Amino acid sequence: MKGLRKYISPFAPDMSGAASVLYKLGGIIVICDAGGCAGNVCGFDEPRWATEKSTIFSAGLRDMDAILGRDDRLVAKLADAAKKVEAKFAAVIGTPVPAVIATDYNAIKKMTEKKLQIPVLTIETTGMDLYDVGAEEAYLKMFKTFAKESLAVEKETIGVIGAIPLDMSDLKAADKIEAALKKEGFKNVYCYGMGVDLSKVEAAGSASKNIVVSPAGVKAAQYLKERFGTPYEVKYPLAYDILQDEIKEGFKIFEGKKVLIIHQQVIANSIRDEINGKVNSDVTVASWFMLKDELKEDQDVSLREEDQFVQLIEQGNYDVIVGDNILKRAIPNFKGKYVDSPHFAVSGKM
Repeated sequence: MKGLRKYISPFAPDMSGAASVLYKLGGIIVICDAGGCAGNVCGFDEPRWATEKSTIFSAGLRDMDAILGRDDRLVAKLADAAKKVEAKFAAVIGTPVPAVIATDYNAIKKMTEKKLQIPVLTIETTGMDLYDVGAEEAYLKMFKTFAKESLAVEKETIGVIGAIPLDMSDLKAADKIEAALKKEGFKNVYCYGMGVDLSKVEAAGSASKNIVVSPAGVKAAQYLKERFGTPYEVKYPLAYDILQDEIKEGFKIFEGKKVLIIHQQVIANSIRDEINGKVNSDVTVASWFMLKDELKEDQDVSLREEDQFVQLIEQGNYDVIVGDNILKRAIPNFKGKYVDSPHFAVSGKM
């Protein structure tokens, strides 16, 4: 049955991905909802909320506000918040309520910018897509709005696009990526989404190269290439971290085996490259999220339903599965080797 989940929990939605990209940039983030979606974003999908606060608000839409489309109420609330919080910008992130009533985001943007005199981003998420869709739109809007022109390219500067906790499942991932890239000779590492402020986004045009670590960052990297000529490479520098135990064993559990890797596409592809670089194996990538055609191999699988996932495992005859442990609930009869690779957007586990 379409949409039925008996074992696997729901995944992080699009508004959570958008909020995660903007979390550390010093803006007022408004979840355009009645209260529940903002609670979900902060309480379940943003691990930084426990230790590092951000100015995330719920629009607190009441029934009549939603029915009558009282955008002026939202603008007034934003103006009041701006008096109490020193914000560099404001962002309005959509949920199912504004999607159903066809909220005019352009009108909200114009009204709010006129009132607040700061840039306003509107992310037209609906709550019906997954986190990577929202993250992709937020990255594009972020660079289009803030990246400055006429900056000199710095050879020792590199940007990292796509690194948010929902993808990385590690709050120290930005530090680890920075350390790895500095070993390659880069002095300045801008990890957008984790670890940088708005000034680094403004300086995006100065990067000599961008690294894309999730499929949600591909469109933004393409945009920066078109606008500034910045080349980009798609890879995850920390794939070896995920396979530490397997590295110690010399990748023997993968040798000559049929392997299925389940994660976001860039991390999964990087794990596959690590395995194929060490041993001969038959490796397939599967993902519940974006599978970009330019990053996909013929045998790769786009997952949509829990029943489809169960059928894939039952009929695939895989010897080894690399994926989040929560997925094991749906395949209790799998007898092969299961390698845990946490994906926060899937299980909420780091």
